Parts: sequence; C-alpha cells; structure tokens
Amino acid sequence: MKTEKITISTDYIKLDSLLKFAGVTETGGEAKELVQMGKVLVNGEPCQMRGKKLRPGDKVELPELELTLEIE
Repeated sequence: MKTEKITISTDYIKLDSLLKFAGVTETGGEAKELVQMGKVLVNGEPCQMRGKKLRPGDKVELPELELTLEIE
C-alpha cells in the first residue's frame, strides 16, 4: 500500500476536498461517488460523509493508498 503525507495549513479539511487536493480524484463529483460507494476509510472506519471534517493526525484509506494529514 502506498502511503502519502498531506500537509494542510488550516484547522481541518473536508473529506471530498482532501481527495481532490491529494490528486486522488479530479472533480468533486468523482470524490462524492468514491465516498458514497463505501471505498473510503477514515481512521479505520468506513465513512460515507463526503463533508466529514478531517484534522491533522487523521488517516484516510482507499484501495492501494493511505493518506495521513499533517499541519503546516
């Protein structure tokens, strides 16, 4: 599994925005679809809320990819 650290400069980022920011999806629609299909785990739990607020230290897992949030 590929692991990436994503650095943000705000207190939080929404899940769909993170997927776009990290280059996992190209559009918000693609991010929404990926989340609704249940293919995204947040801190090891399935998450279908595309607006979920993620904070530094949170981990987002997708097939073949793990993203870890850090603060700038």
